[in-house]
Amino acid sequence: MPQKTTQDAQDSAIGGERRHLGAYGRLFRLPGTRAFTAGNLLARLPMGMFSVSAVVMIAGSRGSYALAGAVTATGLAATALAGPWLARLVDRHGQARVALPATVLSVLGSLALLLCVRCDAPDWTLFAAYAGTAATPNIGGLSRARWAHLLRDEPAALHGANAFEQAADELCFMLGPVLASFLTGTFFPEAGTLTGAVLLLAGMLLFLAQRATEPPPARRATGPSPLRSPGIPPLLACFTATGAVFGSMEVGTIAYADAQGHRAAAGAVLALQAAGSCAAGLVYGARRPARVRFSWCLAAMAGLVTLPWLAAATRSLPALAGALLVAGMATAPTMVTAMTLVQRRTPAERLNEGMSLMVTGLLTGIACGSATGGWAAEHLSPTTAYAVPVAAAVLALALASLTRADPVPRRRP
Repeated sequence: MPQKTTQDAQDSAIGGERRHLGAYGRLFRLPGTRAFTAGNLLARLPMGMFSVSAVVMIAGSRGSYALAGAVTATGLAATALAGPWLARLVDRHGQARVALPATVLSVLGSLALLLCVRCDAPDWTLFAAYAGTAATPNIGGLSRARWAHLLRDEPAALHGANAFEQAADELCFMLGPVLASFLTGTFFPEAGTLTGAVLLLAGMLLFLAQRATEPPPARRATGPSPLRSPGIPPLLACFTATGAVFGSMEVGTIAYADAQGHRAAAGAVLALQAAGSCAAGLVYGARRPARVRFSWCLAAMAGLVTLPWLAAATRSLPALAGALLVAGMATAPTMVTAMTLVQRRTPAERLNEGMSLMVTGLLTGIACGSATGGWAAEHLSPTTAYAVPVAAAVLALALASLTRADPVPRRRP
């Protein structure tokens, strides 16, 4: 009898794992989903390459990390401003008609930056060229919009799709900097930017060629602006605070590794944080815990980001790496739950615009968090800098609680 019970438990566990894996397999049995996902992943990989490639290329040529940082910050600000406007055009005219010319413009901006650096053009041309990359479409948002269109009547399947997209984000931002560092170090300083531009254009061409899965455009949007949709402003504030967690954690880790004499290891340590988030996102999407609230995810994040702060106090880089791996596991569930709320609260014909607004809030938070974390690392200490992401996570939790970001109104038809 005990042996039979044990065997039944093992069979049940195996069956459960097969069901979890089947949750993703079912998504990619839908016609066209494999092709547009392959193109999307190919186009999304350069998003983790461009900043690192630009910094290495500019700093190596001009001998100034300050100039390189200012140029990339300009591109980030331009992207935050242009993103919602570009997404609105996508909603009105369709993904293929808008995203393709926008991608071409972005690729030309990257190539212009490469030529300006190569030809030793004046510094101001670097800012102008890199600002052109702000035309890059929100590639993850385009993919999420397709899933929302295909699975509009299947919320459980849409949850799994959102989890997969978040895991893909983490994977690309984990592999992108590594690939960029390899290319710029092995070949020539411009290799990372050039390869990223080629991958972006090729991936978008493959993605946009899948017209059968493209959401139909809404020529005239009947719903209100996402900013006026109930529940969206509180989520935007939470996204901004969450972005500050990411930005301050990244800068703090680089400063900490540098203080320990291992600055070159900072990228690998940060990659573990992304790996933890990627793994947690896939598990979260497959299991779909019942009735998980956004505020619960933020509370888990606030608790887990204290681990790097505690590990930093030990002055052990391996301990910090382990703490970041665990802390990263709160990222994907938080973002998946938040994006699901955005999809439910935004009018269907303005979905790209709504998701792009969240990305704008996230980028704004990352920029603020980077600045605050850098100031704390320089004027206080690299260990104290880890208090900034804790404070930002607590702020996000407080905003969600005070503004009641959790209740989900019925989606507008």
